[in-house]
Amino acid sequence: MRYIVFDIETANVFPSLARADIEHLDLALVGAYNSETNSYTSYVKEELPRLWPLLEHTDLLIGFNSDTFDIPLLNRYYPGDLTCVQSLDLLREVQKVLGRRIRLQSLAEATLGKGKKGDGTKAVMWWQDGLVDKVREYCIEDVRLTKELYDYALKHGVLKYKDLRDIRDIKLDTSLWGTKTTVAPAMTHILPL
Repeated sequence: MRYIVFDIETANVFPSLARADIEHLDLALVGAYNSETNSYTSYVKEELPRLWPLLEHTDLLIGFNSDTFDIPLLNRYYPGDLTCVQSLDLLREVQKVLGRRIRLQSLAEATLGKGKKGDGTKAVMWWQDGLVDKVREYCIEDVRLTKELYDYALKHGVLKYKDLRDIRDIKLDTSLWGTKTTVAPAMTHILPL
């Protein structure tokens, strides 16, 4: 099964601290891992036409908070409908078990023993300062952490998080991960087959 692990960085932030509609955000770049080539790449807005073939030929999109953030935001730029691609949102899987959200940073530190090298707000500042390569590096690192968490969960059936002083397991049912489990509507391809 071919899969893409991806993450999006934005060029701006929500206008207020309240959770706002993603319609107010602009895409800066997308980082992606392609399981078929075992490679990491990134795409600024002008390079997105190079990303579309990867998405159109994948069996699974994997992300963190991707079903409610990354896919809807990227869908604003894609001429088809990315919701037709099967997706696995690691945050949603964790939330189903715990009943609450856990930050990527917390999962990575407890599960992998390493964390992120910044945060989304810093990435926006870097972008606005013209530090595109720094944003690319940050985004690819988030993709790498997400991929490693996915791999760890597949192998061990758990992810870990720190709860006060203790490291706790989040038992995940990964039995259907990486299989075609749903009959999604046909992908709206924009490219010739």
